[in-house]
Amino acid sequence: MADDPLDDFTARDVTVGSSTRRVYHRGTGPAVIVIAEMPGISPKVADFARKVADRGLTAVLPSLFGVDGRDPTPENLGMLGAGRNMVGTIARACISREFTVLATGKTSPIADWLRGLAAIEHERCGGPGVGAVGMCFTGGFALAMATDDRLLAPVLSQPSLPFGIIPSRNRSIDLSDADLARVKSRCAAGLQVLGLRFDGDPMSPKGRFEFLREQLGDAFIAVPLPDSAANPDSFLPTPHSVLTEHLIDEPGQPTYRAREQVLDFLSAKLAD
Repeated sequence: MADDPLDDFTARDVTVGSSTRRVYHRGTGPAVIVIAEMPGISPKVADFARKVADRGLTAVLPSLFGVDGRDPTPENLGMLGAGRNMVGTIARACISREFTVLATGKTSPIADWLRGLAAIEHERCGGPGVGAVGMCFTGGFALAMATDDRLLAPVLSQPSLPFGIIPSRNRSIDLSDADLARVKSRCAAGLQVLGLRFDGDPMSPKGRFEFLREQLGDAFIAVPLPDSAANPDSFLPTPHSVLTEHLIDEPGQPTYRAREQVLDFLSAKLAD
């Protein structure tokens, strides 16, 4: 692939509190906040957002890190360039005060900005509420946004924080106790949470989904995928990115069905 100019999206700067970020929009209808994985809004993240828009929804992509539209693959940047791009983006995020990467029992401060964005987009786009799809580094952010009643359709694709340096971190999610209690209360009242991961993904370990099932009960809908379902041509070394880099975009493929399940979930929850 090559860099994506994102010229079929409308871009504008959105200010929440004292922080202003570039946000890309495409489509009409209720808003779905698509929160890019590392190292940013790649062409495949943008393609997923286009699928959201094709469902009669407004895809909203906030720029949180990286270079918007950059293809992060070695085919585009070379092996050394791709490595520097990924490692550099992760390193900058790890030292940013907006992201809680290693600590357990804490919600990343960026969640406040994302909740504010969701409120703005709900007012702008209308509908019964807002959806959110987090991926990898941002997977748990979609759950943090669900403390707000406007968030009706949270999707966690391979949630990877906190990073599993020790096994106990695997049975956790990057959410404060107060925020988790609020989400649990909403789930008891009918909210559902969709989660996706590959069975052998060390970055989004099995224990994290077990923890979410224990905390959220039947409200947590887990979609596990066998490692064999991952696109073997991905530049990533192990199966990880369900909706993007490891997607095989062909009917009948497990990752294709998983993506369609996500789109169906968003459409159903945000239907007027």
